[in-house]
Amino acid sequence: MQKRKLGQGLEVSALSLGCMGYGKARDIPDRSEMIDLLREAVDLGMDFFDTAEVYGPWTNEEMVGEAFSGMRDKVRIATKFGWDIDQVTGEHRGGVNSRPAQIRSAVEGSLKRLGTDYIDLLYQHRVDPEVPMEDVAGTVKDLIAQGKVRYFGMSEANAQSIRRAHAVQPVAALQSEYSLWTREPEAGIIPTIEELGIGLVPFSPLGKGFLTGKIDVNTEFSENDFRNQIPRFAPDAREANQALVALICTVGERYGATPAQVALAWLMGQKPWIVPLFGTRKSERLQENIGALSVTLSQNDLDQLTIGSAAIRVEGTRYPEAMLRLSGL
Repeated sequence: MQKRKLGQGLEVSALSLGCMGYGKARDIPDRSEMIDLLREAVDLGMDFFDTAEVYGPWTNEEMVGEAFSGMRDKVRIATKFGWDIDQVTGEHRGGVNSRPAQIRSAVEGSLKRLGTDYIDLLYQHRVDPEVPMEDVAGTVKDLIAQGKVRYFGMSEANAQSIRRAHAVQPVAALQSEYSLWTREPEAGIIPTIEELGIGLVPFSPLGKGFLTGKIDVNTEFSENDFRNQIPRFAPDAREANQALVALICTVGERYGATPAQVALAWLMGQKPWIVPLFGTRKSERLQENIGALSVTLSQNDLDQLTIGSAAIRVEGTRYPEAMLRLSGL
């Protein structure tokens, strides 16, 4: 497995597996199968895995901890704090909470659930406008000094917040949505983190499945599928956005690569410190995505995708408006 370096010397596998889809609810009916998939990822050379206290809350971290029991030295675990979760009951009260006491309590809970005495990469899940970034970063700095955390990360933060935090405790990685149909980070975020030496871990690199080419206007999502709420997945938007998939397929045909592999390869071709974070519940998709590491796009093909996708108007926002406001996006 190829390796890449994020900020502050954090070296991880060139692709990361997100565990959110393995159980955001309190009940995980296929828990054993998802544990097997996580262990298969390790067998295939991946070592960088992403979870959060809010997934469940708590049940996802517990599952990840069980999956990696006895192999802690083989994996780099990233988890997150920042939502307002009752640290006794696990109730997600809505909104954000990055008060220092909340951070410390969340980390203690995460350590217990993950069955470890340290967290490799601790992200602030969303910026809390009520808590100065200096206080957040200072709290994480203390946790690093105590050996409970090794690296500090941020998620969906703007350039100003990143700079303020980084001045107190150097940030190793930023996690934000970035893909061929979500290009906003290129305007201000990517230049900022490049200047500061911070790595990027783009989530939804496959556009929540759309860039795989397996979703069209006739696709029916299950009743509880979050994509039902996303404007970008409305039928009219899906139909309009097929132009982007067609572009990806055109390039993929030259390499005998799937659209998913091309979308991942494009991201990795942007910067050497970008580590795409994908999610899947199927072994065949896991292996397909890892196959992206064998696809090295030429500069001409990278340019075709970059310029061509910029010329395609992507219909629909990436989240419902209410969720964008709650996250401060």
